[in-house]
Amino acid sequence: MGENRRTLEEIMNVYPQQPRFLLPILQDIQKEEKYLSSDAMRAVAKYLGLPDSRVYAVATFYKVLSLVPKGEHEIKLCTGTACHLRGASAILAALEKELGIRNGETTDDGKYSIECVNCVGACALAPVTVFNGKYHGKLKPQDIAGILDEFRQSVRGDTGE
Repeated sequence: MGENRRTLEEIMNVYPQQPRFLLPILQDIQKEEKYLSSDAMRAVAKYLGLPDSRVYAVATFYKVLSLVPKGEHEIKLCTGTACHLRGASAILAALEKELGIRNGETTDDGKYSIECVNCVGACALAPVTVFNGKYHGKLKPQDIAGILDEFRQSVRGDTGE
């Protein structure tokens, strides 16, 4: 990451030591660290005066939170009804083949993650992927290699090798 990374203490100290701030603290930690480590969850529990089990319960309840490291660049694939019916499974197979990982995994270099999600709110564009917040719709499996190449070129310092 960079020299500007915030520590857990810096993230937590933005919030009052009140249990109602649990979710925003966890979201901020994940944004910084790309996942929630057990050490981070224990630190949050101590900071807020909560049992570890309560922090873990919240961390596992919300699908947006992850207990495993996410890639620097997240690829979300919609598998909602419209996308499913229009071929999301073939798009997933193409993504997995191109990146050499499966749904829910991160590449060994930590650059890319694939995550299937229930809906991205773009049913008219089905099937849809979201690469770091940019929507790609009406996809065919053969589109994936080109999108990944274009994406890699746009990310400075990533040759895709």
